[in-house]
Amino acid sequence: MSHITLIRHGQANTGARDEASYDRLSDLGHQQAAWLGKHLRATDSHHPRVYCGTLTRHIETASSMGCTDVVQDPRLNEMEYFTLAEAMRDQLGLAIPEEREGFVDHLPKVFAAWAKDEISEPYESWASFETRTQAALKEIAAGDGPALVVTSGGLIAMALRQAMGLDTAGMARLALAIMNTSMHRLFPIGGHLSPVLFNAVPHLEAPDRHFAQTHL
Repeated sequence: MSHITLIRHGQANTGARDEASYDRLSDLGHQQAAWLGKHLRATDSHHPRVYCGTLTRHIETASSMGCTDVVQDPRLNEMEYFTLAEAMRDQLGLAIPEEREGFVDHLPKVFAAWAKDEISEPYESWASFETRTQAALKEIAAGDGPALVVTSGGLIAMALRQAMGLDTAGMARLALAIMNTSMHRLFPIGGHLSPVLFNAVPHLEAPDRHFAQTHL
């Protein structure tokens, strides 16, 4: 097995309230990705394989990082949080927050309802999201050499849930903490992928870049 470094995409369109509008990087998102790419090159990080989802924000992040020969895999796409939130609102009366602070309570409720099949006819089941995440990472881990995977916070949280045996509440707490262009590493230990790095942003640690440590 090869180790995998998961990277969350750069800051997207934070003012969006639907999937299509959200799916593009902001100017800051492009800058975050460029800084990350420069950091990886400066530290001689060796990743002969690079993957990303097929969402615009994934592709733009990999491009701004300076990655080439990127393999796009739809299994690495994010869950459609806005779609799920709209279903929760319409079916269960849970209002969609207007500000970031509101999502701290909102996201765990959405995860819990989704995992328990309480959302009627979701666009994708929780079980499907679990299965495709596990299948994609298992396939990537079976390849030769370390891999970079540019994806989204929800998928990273799901991958860590599977690696650590977390419940949905624990997964929700992880998802809320994940920063844009942060790095998370899964390393093969005893035949299993285990987390050895979480939410690392060395490219944003300089004092004049603290403003770029964003969650949304």
